[in-house]
Amino acid sequence: MVVVTLQRQKCIGCNYCVELAPGQFQMSKKDGKSVLLHAIEKKGFFTLKSSEDTILESCENASNACPVKIISVKQI
Repeated sequence: MVVVTLQRQKCIGCNYCVELAPGQFQMSKKDGKSVLLHAIEKKGFFTLKSSEDTILESCENASNACPVKIISVKQI
């Protein structure tokens, strides 16, 4: 199980996450910030829980590339 969390309000819209993990992230046309696809929002944190371990590497790359460090990735 892979758990990806995005703290969206701190996003600066750099687009790295979309370039590195396009299956999980896209940019909002409304405000130019990142959107974690299929995520559940709770208190400003958007969380995606996926049983597909294939997304782990791309999401970790997106997390490492994020200049404001608002993406966390865990494998449980």
